[in-house]
Amino acid sequence: MLNQLHIHNLAIVSSMELEMQGGLTVLTGETGAGKSILIDALGLALGERADKSMIRSGSERAEITAQFDISKLPEANDWLKERVLDDDEGACILRRSLNKEGRSRTFINGRSVPLQQLQELGTLLVEIHGQHAHQSLLKPSHQRRLLDAYGGHIQLCEKLAQQYKEYQNDLNRLQKLTTEADERASRLDLLHFQSHELNGLNLSKEELVSIDQEYIRLSHQEQLRESCTGIITNLDGDQPSFRSHLSRSVEKLRELEPLDDTLKDPKEMLDSALIQLDESLGYLRSYLSDIELNPIGLQQLEDRLGAIHDMARKYRVKPEQLIEKLQQIEAEIADLEQIDIKLTKLASQVSSQQAAFHKLGKELSKKRKSAAKRLSEEITQAMQKLGMPGGVFAVTLHPVTPEKASAQGMEQVDFQVSANPGIPQQPLNRVASGGELSRISLAIQVATIRYGATPTLVFDEVDVGIGGSIAEIVGQMLRKLASTRQILCVTHLPQVAAQAMHHFQVLASNS
Repeated sequence: MLNQLHIHNLAIVSSMELEMQGGLTVLTGETGAGKSILIDALGLALGERADKSMIRSGSERAEITAQFDISKLPEANDWLKERVLDDDEGACILRRSLNKEGRSRTFINGRSVPLQQLQELGTLLVEIHGQHAHQSLLKPSHQRRLLDAYGGHIQLCEKLAQQYKEYQNDLNRLQKLTTEADERASRLDLLHFQSHELNGLNLSKEELVSIDQEYIRLSHQEQLRESCTGIITNLDGDQPSFRSHLSRSVEKLRELEPLDDTLKDPKEMLDSALIQLDESLGYLRSYLSDIELNPIGLQQLEDRLGAIHDMARKYRVKPEQLIEKLQQIEAEIADLEQIDIKLTKLASQVSSQQAAFHKLGKELSKKRKSAAKRLSEEITQAMQKLGMPGGVFAVTLHPVTPEKASAQGMEQVDFQVSANPGIPQQPLNRVASGGELSRISLAIQVATIRYGATPTLVFDEVDVGIGGSIAEIVGQMLRKLASTRQILCVTHLPQVAAQAMHHFQVLASNS
């Protein structure tokens, strides 16, 4: 529900703030006082097309802010949460800023967003009915949903959409497999060659880990030999060596220990160090006796690594991914060799899915046809009461070929109208008169009052060209709608205004 609308420097309005309530609210006032500016401002906050000429003369920018209570609108809350634009307090604030350079900035809950997102959210919050206003009611998708809700087909529609999704998934798989079957022979030849080539490399995960380590060791044999020899010489070479110094120190401490037993700990630590030094020297001497320059082994490793890297480049993978690549190739070979069995089974499954989809589609078409007739009659009767004698409303169903059937069904839904006798029916969005369009929209909303989801409805020019008892009927219909929705109506007629629960009078100002 719209709680507040703030306008700053738009058209003739310098600053205005409206506190809105539920039920039926009317705006009245003299022509030119600015009633329609309020509707235009709300439209801008919802993402309507903007023009810099709308900025108040002498001002650099205009700004419109609309605050909504969406605590009881799960669809709007879900939309905001999906885009991380939600507000924990259950409020939603839309803001639109226009400047003299013609640029427009849009915000949802204080965060800058593209205009398209503002428009998407706006359709969940408000419907504006008027000749020049954006109306979701004019969209075929909205018309279809209204008809299905009116006829009680929503669950059947969801079931049909799910069946269509399953049918399309299987059909796409079948088409892919059929294409693969046509190319199977040449593909299998290539895959068998690749499998033979990769298997011939005889590569294992263990070899990939060890071969790099062995290559590093062999390619640095000379450095390892020289360094280890130098270490042994430094530790236990020409006298006096480090080992001999350490050994004499241990012996000296052993002689001194009886004189002062506090020397026991340093003696034992140095003795331990001597033992570890001897073990290290033994290991290094053994290592040197085993190591030998092996240029042949190094060349063999280089050849092996070269073969592995060449193969990896050929298949455009890293060396460690060659084994996985072989597994993928062999899995594809197995799939292609079983493709005939899969094709037969999947073709049968697609046929069954298609039959089930068409059965549900025909069932929905039958129900839509019945609901379309009832809705057409109900709205046509309402049009007679709303100052359009002889007017006809028709919910037209345009069947599509089975190939063009979709998740929405096997027909397109189109709301058509003839406002006056003798005038051919045409789509709702081609009705010339703004007043007629508003009244037809009102009739549709009253007929589908139990099924509409948009919480706030705005009617502009709803009373153009009518008066007397018809105006009173319009007011009564608006009040009926206001029992379940928030209604905002611009009117010139006292019969309509008299039905309002809240009333704003718009006065022109000389300042």
